[in-house]
Amino acid sequence: MPTYEYECETCHHHFEEFQNMTDKPIQKCPRCGKKVKRLISRGAGFIFKGSGFYITDYKKNSASIPSTKPKKTELVKDKIKENKKSDKQD
Repeated sequence: MPTYEYECETCHHHFEEFQNMTDKPIQKCPRCGKKVKRLISRGAGFIFKGSGFYITDYKKNSASIPSTKPKKTELVKDKIKENKKSDKQD
């Protein structure tokens, strides 16, 4: 829902209201009851909330992110090499 800004033409009270786009604009000031006009606002833009944003927050293809973990085939090859070394030492 968008936030609309209003200002009273009499007492200059400035306020915001969350409304559906299909709702009729507010006509009376909540403070004095006189006529208000809806203002054109810039909008809020992006609001970042939370502790932070990191590259790991967004899912990417596994091909585009290099893995730091060794692959299973590398682990098996290393195990075979270790076994061969231990056999030679015995």
